[in-house]
Amino acid sequence: MLITLQKIGKGFGADWILRNVTAGIDRQDRIGIIGENGTGKTTLLRVITGELLPDEGEISYSRNLTWGYLEQNASMETSRSVWEEMEDAYAPSLEAMRKLEEINRALALHPEDADLLQRHAEQTAIIDAQDAYNREVQIRKVLSGMAFGPDSYDKLVRVLSGGERTRLQLAKLLLQNPDLLILDEPTNHLDFETLEWLENYLKGYSGAILTVSHDRYFLDAVVNRIWELEETSISCYRGNYSAYLPQKEMAVEQQQKQHDADVARAQKLQEYVDKNLVRASTTKMAQSRRKQLEKMEITEQPHRAGYELKFRFEYDMEPYEDVLTTKKLCVSAGGNRLVSDLELNLLRGERLVVAGPNGTGKSTLLRVLAGRQHPDSGTVRLGSGVRLSTFEQQQRRVGGRVIDAIWNKYPRMTELEVRSHLARLNFKGEEVFKEVSTLSGGELSRLRFAEILLERPNLLILDEPTNHLDIYMRESLSKALAAYTGTLLLVTHDRYLMNSLGCPILYLEEGKGTFYAGYSQLIAHTSMEAPKAAAQRHAEEEAARPQRNQKEERRLRAEVRNRSRELEREIETLAADILEMEQNISLPEIASDHLRLTELCDQLEDARFHQNELYAEWEKLLEEYGEYLE
Repeated sequence: MLITLQKIGKGFGADWILRNVTAGIDRQDRIGIIGENGTGKTTLLRVITGELLPDEGEISYSRNLTWGYLEQNASMETSRSVWEEMEDAYAPSLEAMRKLEEINRALALHPEDADLLQRHAEQTAIIDAQDAYNREVQIRKVLSGMAFGPDSYDKLVRVLSGGERTRLQLAKLLLQNPDLLILDEPTNHLDFETLEWLENYLKGYSGAILTVSHDRYFLDAVVNRIWELEETSISCYRGNYSAYLPQKEMAVEQQQKQHDADVARAQKLQEYVDKNLVRASTTKMAQSRRKQLEKMEITEQPHRAGYELKFRFEYDMEPYEDVLTTKKLCVSAGGNRLVSDLELNLLRGERLVVAGPNGTGKSTLLRVLAGRQHPDSGTVRLGSGVRLSTFEQQQRRVGGRVIDAIWNKYPRMTELEVRSHLARLNFKGEEVFKEVSTLSGGELSRLRFAEILLERPNLLILDEPTNHLDIYMRESLSKALAAYTGTLLLVTHDRYLMNSLGCPILYLEEGKGTFYAGYSQLIAHTSMEAPKAAAQRHAEEEAARPQRNQKEERRLRAEVRNRSRELEREIETLAADILEMEQNISLPEIASDHLRLTELCDQLEDARFHQNELYAEWEKLLEEYGEYLE
């Protein structure tokens, strides 16, 4: 077990965020943490990484455990370039290379020195563990996957946008290859293609993964366990998100049945006490029932989370047939042409998704279509009777309280009406009096949707509406947009939303817009393009592979052969150890000793895992340097 949590509790002031959290992270685990916004998912990660100390309970870690942590709003402050920052991931190996040069010089004078040979093997192991001799190829591979082209290698990190810094930090973590990868909403700021690349990379990741995510497709692709954080504690489920859903439904149903049964039994006991306590002949029996009632623990009613929110976008007036029309529309930003000669005619009741890689101008295009920015050339025309509402990717933090944000715009509403309306978006109780300036990104988004519901638009233009929303609110919003009968235009990388809307997609790339009939057609197109992109990346990696002179070639050949022989010997020794442990487990004296049996099973599991690691390294060696082993 890499990490074990025993009855962890963490509070802030009088409020407990986590209470009685007990769970473990094993070597092969890929755990997805889900829960409503504000339930303490990020707090849990910070407790696990030691950034916060628990107020209750204990955390134990396996020896020599390494982890990498991607924070939700990570800020990478450095004066390095993109390439230098990535090379920093290999800092231990680069230091080992420097030491190895000194050792090699010493070995030339004292070739039989056992201490030098031992130090040589130790430094070589550090280098091999990171595959540092191929670091240039690995850096290019990961940077390419995270949408950093060769033209960005010399850029200073401090000039990158927040989203680019987050992607760069994630890329660096992947290169460091820790035992445990801890990711807080890693899909934020990732476009469609980068998301797919990351999922495929994580599927083959050798270590454990612990991730907070609200992207159900990402959770389905990557994780094999779900931790649901709910009312200060967690419930653990096996499988991905789709496997979790029926398990959760069954658990809620069983808990509700048990609650109802407990309440019914308590009522019967209470009725018996009320009826028989005053009668002399039945007083003792009634007192016995009352004691039972006092000791009885009623199963709590299952928590009804925010995913049950139900709201609808409605409007008062139908516009004319032509809602939004563009003619030869051209849009630029920063001197780069983003959209050229776009012809678009959005009719009443139609829906259109705008998608594409980051930086292709999707948000800029939406601002132009909404009349918030002028185009370079061409025209944009809204039809008669159009009532427009927009949702920006980043919501403004205005002054005042949550209740005032609605009341100031609609002063005729009573306080009860305002609070009832806000409750539809899960602002309940004292939450309506929170200052808007203190709201999280998800809360700001929900507040904006509360405003849009009252605006009653017949044209909705939304820029990344599911960003910052928890997984339950995303599902509620997806259902509300699917039921919307007005005209809808939105930018999104949310594949679940894109698929559930079942509408055409305008895919922007390199200044061109291509229309696809739906999500499945877009997927088919990207699947056909993937082999071409992979071939191009392979060619770039081969071109980047350093050319070695004959001396370097001989040295590398000797190292590869030596490491291959070492691996074969270790695998043979480990196989014998595993066989012995398997035989010992079946011995009666071991089988009857629970503690010894548990210890031996853990040792056997560790040995098998290490054996798989050795096989993987040996196969990689054979794949990359097979000609050296012939």
